[in-house]
Amino acid sequence: MRRRRGEMVQNTGPAALLLLVCLAARAASAIQDGLLPNGNFEEAPDRSQLNSTRVMGRYAIPHWEISGFVEYIGSGQKQGDMLLPVPEGAYAVRLGNEAAIQQRLAVTRGTQYSITFSVARTCAQAEELNVTVAPDSDVLPVQTVYSSSGWDSYSWAFKAERSAVTLIVHNPGVTEDPACGPLLDSFAIKTLQPPQRTENNLLKNGDFEEGPYIFPNTSWGVLVPPLDEDDYSPLSPWMVLSSTKSVKYADAAHYAVPHGTHAVELVSGMETALVQEVSTVPGWPYRLEFSAGDAGDGCVGSMSIQAYAARASVKVPYQSQGKGGYKRGVLDFTAIANQTRVVFVSMSYTMKHDGTLCGPVIDDASLVCTRNHASRRLFL
Repeated sequence: MRRRRGEMVQNTGPAALLLLVCLAARAASAIQDGLLPNGNFEEAPDRSQLNSTRVMGRYAIPHWEISGFVEYIGSGQKQGDMLLPVPEGAYAVRLGNEAAIQQRLAVTRGTQYSITFSVARTCAQAEELNVTVAPDSDVLPVQTVYSSSGWDSYSWAFKAERSAVTLIVHNPGVTEDPACGPLLDSFAIKTLQPPQRTENNLLKNGDFEEGPYIFPNTSWGVLVPPLDEDDYSPLSPWMVLSSTKSVKYADAAHYAVPHGTHAVELVSGMETALVQEVSTVPGWPYRLEFSAGDAGDGCVGSMSIQAYAARASVKVPYQSQGKGGYKRGVLDFTAIANQTRVVFVSMSYTMKHDGTLCGPVIDDASLVCTRNHASRRLFL
């Protein structure tokens, strides 16, 4: 076998060698984790390409392509009596009715990625954004404001079908004023490493350490919006089931996290559920354990997390002082099917003093089979 491989290399012609070099260069140039090229829009269009705030040229914003009514907004700019803040740097863009912005990305085929970007509502109410990397596409509801600054960071995931893909963000809304669309800023990407099940935990990513990119200079975490069950999740393999509400991915740099460096804050009460399906053996006993607490973000009050699995459930109450802390919850159940859906729901609606939504934190979730040697036999 080694001899044949050597013969193949020796007999490779110049054209084939050039092709191999090009392919290797393309693989090496796949985009790195972090801010996209001009992802914060600090590289400005030439003044000749601006009509007041409107961007006139399709390729006027460096590294981006636009269509429709797109504005280039400076920090502190006003729209009537409303001040338009910018979360990072000095500039952002605004998408008017049916406007879109897109960027070509070099990626690794077959790899899953998460996109994180910041959004602020302006004067429209029921705003939403259509995010696409073909063939994946989802409409993200952004009408709810979760931070006191007015800016929220959202995440969305896709699997690369090609080595070069196009990220498109489109405002499908129609309002009387085309300048009432959402403000966008700070686009970043992160390569997702598919979590694996272990002998000590049948849940994948039970500690939520694998998740979307969080901007280090922002203190409001990253929202994971509701997605269809067959979509890729930034919190893979956890799914967020809801109609319009999200959960918040929190980091230890800005929040109180029970275990490790990340956790999930259930900020939308009973309107969202955090769900994962696990392979189980009908009739076998299992134990689900998890941490329930608060994120240390000033969210004060009576909270509770309800956990469901098979026909069993448990409610874990937590009295939050808003300064961090947690307690462990335990649910013993017997599997009734080959697949068991593990569900976590916040049973209360909580707000901070500034009126923003908050809720209990879920972290360090584990599922084991309590039958003798059963966990080991599942992996044979």
